[in-house]
Amino acid sequence: MLTKLFSFIVSLQVDGQKYMGQGRSKKVARIEAAATALRSFIQFKDGAVLSPLKPAGNLDFTSDEHLENGIDIENMSKQELVQIIEAMIVLEKSFAITPCVNPMLPETYDPMIQNVNKSAIAVDGQKKVPDKGPVMLLYELLNDVNFDCMSFYNAQNNCHFKMTVTINEKKFDGTGPSKKLAKNAAAKAALASLCNISYSPMMAPQKNVPLPIDDKSSSMELPQIHADTIGQLVLEKFMEVIKGQEAYSRRKVLAGIVMTENMNFSEAKVISVSTGTKCVSGEHMSVNGAVLNDSHAEIVSRRCLLKYLYAQLDLQCSQATAYQSIFVRNTDGQYPYKLKSGVHFHLYINTAPCGDARIFSPHEKDTSVDKHPNRKSRGQLRTIIESGEGTIPVKNSDGIQTWDGVMPGCQRLLTMSCSDKIARWNIVGIQGSLLSSIIEPVYLHSIVLGSLLHPEHMYRAVCGRIEKSIQGLPPPYHLNKPLLAMVTCQEPRNHDKSPLFSVNWTFGDTELEVVNCQKGRTIGNRVSRITKQAFFVKYGFLIKNLPGIENRNVTTDYGQTKASVKDYQIAKQELFAAFQREDLGSWLKKPLEQDNFRLAK
Repeated sequence: MLTKLFSFIVSLQVDGQKYMGQGRSKKVARIEAAATALRSFIQFKDGAVLSPLKPAGNLDFTSDEHLENGIDIENMSKQELVQIIEAMIVLEKSFAITPCVNPMLPETYDPMIQNVNKSAIAVDGQKKVPDKGPVMLLYELLNDVNFDCMSFYNAQNNCHFKMTVTINEKKFDGTGPSKKLAKNAAAKAALASLCNISYSPMMAPQKNVPLPIDDKSSSMELPQIHADTIGQLVLEKFMEVIKGQEAYSRRKVLAGIVMTENMNFSEAKVISVSTGTKCVSGEHMSVNGAVLNDSHAEIVSRRCLLKYLYAQLDLQCSQATAYQSIFVRNTDGQYPYKLKSGVHFHLYINTAPCGDARIFSPHEKDTSVDKHPNRKSRGQLRTIIESGEGTIPVKNSDGIQTWDGVMPGCQRLLTMSCSDKIARWNIVGIQGSLLSSIIEPVYLHSIVLGSLLHPEHMYRAVCGRIEKSIQGLPPPYHLNKPLLAMVTCQEPRNHDKSPLFSVNWTFGDTELEVVNCQKGRTIGNRVSRITKQAFFVKYGFLIKNLPGIENRNVTTDYGQTKASVKDYQIAKQELFAAFQREDLGSWLKKPLEQDNFRLAK
């Protein structure tokens, strides 16, 4: 048995004097140490000596067996009993427990952490959420645990508490709307880092989860310590870039993209940060690609990533800077360039993306019985309504919106939900149609949420609903299944009205850009730096200057240029067909006129 290989040593200090106790369990060792201390400074009648109690499974306190030490408790004076109780209270605050490991065990063996990992594994070999609360479990497993609390107000004037737990000089932070929740968050962070124990929703048993066909649920979870790092990096970067423009710090949804190389999170780089929850009004649509149609935070962050990818390809235009690029020449494929091996992108959103991933998540805990009133619409494509909040299922139609209907206000402009767009990225990539003629498809490695992660709904929304019907994708296009996770410190729900502005920042930018969501232009009425127009100009420059490009003839028409990228268009059409085969609706398209603009010469 494992318990025969080690024992525990308890040390305590009273008035500068140390007392030791040893036993096969922490309880026995504590009793031994307490008895040793009490013998030294408490005198009993008739020279009675106190010895540790022998542990027993069911000790009968009505018998005399526990009085082997010769102490007659019934005949003791009240003053003597008070002395013992007071001494035990003093000792309780002084214990320090150290595992005494058998020398036959490996040096790296930690029996307490080994026991923790055993308790965190289910019978079938899959991880499960521990039965005990994080604070209690932390105190039981580790020594020298100290919590410190401080309250603070965030940028939106919502009171938060921050708790820091220090364990062997290592610090872990947790935040929450109450001290209790902040303390729990800090304890979870410590357990995830030190003991590899996760309280993630991905570990909770889900009875009707459409898990990957060839994978188990554990393979879908990004390690908790990595998820917390991603969330913290994005939040810190947002607080950094918003300085000087605090008037635009108000937000409901915050998103960002973090890049890692070889999963080295100690050197992770924040590529983009953005906020926003609105779309452009139909009357402000542009026929020259000069407005942002969708200013939802996660969509904006992806557009910021596009800006970064263009900048990295621009480095390849010169031999002096090519080595700095995250791209390398692709000598054995149909695409001139590809990402360096080990480069990964991680998307953070402070809440579940609107649409299929979010609508069912807030109040559902047990999925054993599906009683949701809208359960028949699970997986349906959904649209965001102009000037509104929330989403509605797409109707079974040809999915066409007309310029003449939207511009005068006869029709309300509809935009596909963020859940649907992320599902699209997991087929065609996040690089967009233009860059698909230059680089291999780029996919998200993971998606981290700040709240409302429901494993069933999130997995279904981003990839699961079409995994059985998707087919005929031209290589290297494929169905990407990003890892999922939720940060330990969940962000509380913001009940304020969504602001009408969106902010964006990309690695390399010297300042924040603020966009009026309804107009799709900056608050200074300038064209945003992440519009279709801006990217088309960058694309034209790359085609003319990048080494290794065989066809340098640029079609000046934006719509025709996108349509000429055959494999991308095949993958996109197969995506639309997969949704239709699953009877989940038709992808809604914007009016054709908005892509009929030309590249300025």
